[in-house]
Amino acid sequence: MTTKDTVSIKRPIAIKAIVTPTWKQDAETELSKAISAMDKQLAKLEQDGQQVISNIRTQSVNPLDPRVQEQIGKIQQQLVAKRNELEEQKRNLLKQQTQVREFEMDQVVDQGQVDSFCDVSVGDNLIKKMQVSITVKDGIVQSIDNL
Repeated sequence: MTTKDTVSIKRPIAIKAIVTPTWKQDAETELSKAISAMDKQLAKLEQDGQQVISNIRTQSVNPLDPRVQEQIGKIQQQLVAKRNELEEQKRNLLKQQTQVREFEMDQVVDQGQVDSFCDVSVGDNLIKKMQVSITVKDGIVQSIDNL
């Protein structure tokens, strides 16, 4: 059996952004678009749900049949669950929008993460190899740091 002295591993890299007027405007725009898309999804969900229920009622011989009512009830439950999920996502987007507005210029904020690969060799400090961040200002890399 042979042993390797080096192996390539996947690691997350934290992306941090320095708040600038451009970054704030871009973040606001993206969040506004996402909120608008969420509103459209909610409206479409309501419209589609009502259409499905209407179709069931018109296609049924007896719309008051308990089985038809049960089917409609299940659909309504699914609609409520999906609506709640979308509304929760919208609340999160609105909360993020509020946070973006409160950020101060030159503040460093977490913007997400990307994955990369690195080589690890015998004797390396794995914790240090895994703790890497990139700081950007208006999309331009300012620093690459081992935390």
